[in-house]
Amino acid sequence: MAQYVTETSLRRARLLSGLVMLTFVACHLFNHALALISIDTAEYGRMWFSIIWLNPVSSIILYGSVLVHLFLVLRSIYLLRSVQMPWREAMQILLGLAIPFLIIDHAAGIRFSRMLFGIDEGYDVVIRRFWITSPYLGLRQSIALVLIWAHGCFGVFFWLRYRSWYRQVAPYLLMIAVLLPIMALLGFSDAGRQMEMDLPADHPHSEAGMRSPSDPPLPPVRPPGSSARQETIQHITFGLRLAFGAAVILTFAARAVRGWRQRSNGFEVLYEDGHAVRAPAGFSILEASRLEGVSHFSACGGKGRCSTCRVKILESDGPLPEPSDLERATLQRIHADSDVRLGCQLRPTGRVKVALLLSTRQKDDSPANDEPIRPGREEEIAVLFCDLRNFTSLSEARLPYDMVFLLNRYFTVVGQSVEQAGGRIDKFIGDGAMALFGLDGNQETASADALKAGCLILRNVEKLNEELEQQFAVRLRVAIGIHAGPSVVGIMGYGAAKTLTAIGDTVNVASRLETAAKEFGAAMVVSEPVMVQSGLKRDTLRNRTIPIRGRSSEMRVFLLSEDESYGLLS
Repeated sequence: MAQYVTETSLRRARLLSGLVMLTFVACHLFNHALALISIDTAEYGRMWFSIIWLNPVSSIILYGSVLVHLFLVLRSIYLLRSVQMPWREAMQILLGLAIPFLIIDHAAGIRFSRMLFGIDEGYDVVIRRFWITSPYLGLRQSIALVLIWAHGCFGVFFWLRYRSWYRQVAPYLLMIAVLLPIMALLGFSDAGRQMEMDLPADHPHSEAGMRSPSDPPLPPVRPPGSSARQETIQHITFGLRLAFGAAVILTFAARAVRGWRQRSNGFEVLYEDGHAVRAPAGFSILEASRLEGVSHFSACGGKGRCSTCRVKILESDGPLPEPSDLERATLQRIHADSDVRLGCQLRPTGRVKVALLLSTRQKDDSPANDEPIRPGREEEIAVLFCDLRNFTSLSEARLPYDMVFLLNRYFTVVGQSVEQAGGRIDKFIGDGAMALFGLDGNQETASADALKAGCLILRNVEKLNEELEQQFAVRLRVAIGIHAGPSVVGIMGYGAAKTLTAIGDTVNVASRLETAAKEFGAAMVVSEPVMVQSGLKRDTLRNRTIPIRGRSSEMRVFLLSEDESYGLLS
């Protein structure tokens, strides 16, 4: 348990340090964006930037965050069991290692000039250096700044993507993530062009004073003592670059030494199909499978957050390590037998034979290291089922193309009604539909939204009947069932058919209530939890107590006619 708490604290420290650096970069970009107004405005912004970030307290926080983040990144690289990983993860690591080399010159030059020599370079000096004197350095720093910003934005995305409210704020965050660096680059280039225009005509970098390529280069004009200061700063930046490079090399060297020692004291995994894998000491069963390309499924990527990597222990040369608190809690939740363990948590020390209980042999399934867009988790939602009455008799008397037309018009009505009420169409099943409410952080209004959707469906189907009755001599009638409660929500399916859906008792009960609506001749049957959560009066509504398959107790439900449903919309 203590180890789990420590790892959690380290992850939080890495996140917090990253957020501090991202805030610093955001202020830096905003300062450059002010140059779109004028260089004087950017200089005024730089003054406030210096007050906020160059005071002793902020400097300690910023430099501390940089050191903590770099240390934890190198630590995570050292702890990697295998360098085999998705390209996105590999690119994130390589980008994180490349960024310090790109910015050390600029960051150290600015900071140490101020700390050692008391030189506070103004915004115009920075622009002159990176746009006029050394445009190559300006290009390199611009690229570095964009890469740092992108690296931080990706980190924020991976941190927030599973929050229930993230989808609501994601468009605004994306707008900031795209516009801020663009405005900063535009401000930087605008300030550079303005400064070029303001140079005297005889200046070698002015448009009028541009020299021929055949002319010998002019010696740079340096203030007295600048050569010594520049040399000192170059020594410091070289030392920082050398120190960071040595830390990276030592990290990978330590990994190599650890890997050699682990391989010499490794263990063997025998699989039920006869396949054998030799893995280094300290590896888990899941990591051993990945090392040799054995198809071993893990929905959470091997973090102990699911049980899909579970294995059955068939044989072992000796006693196995006791389950950790995290593994024990997961095994208890799934009521696992005593010989079942989590493949991502079990790290045997000797020969062991296992059976992969949930292993996949499909190449198109998610790779072991990939995480789905939205992992399965239990959420309080409302579920609506809608179905056409007497669909078989309707289809037998009409041409196939006519039925396709009718169904598409009907599905359009259902889909638009659900979306108007704030829900999500889960799937169309034959002539029926399933919709989910409460997925976007609106669990409090999920039941009310589902009721609104059901009423809209009934009203809009009635309008559709007025359009179709004369041409097709048909009158569509629907039956709706609504229930609310906990369900497992996540990305499920195969290949291109993967989609966000819900499973569980709540879904089954909602489907049963839709069937009950046909049995009782009601337009809509709603469970008592839905009526309670929506806060609607139910004293005057018809109600029944019906049995639910798979439940020992009966459920109280409310039967609504079309007229009563229309009244709920008013």
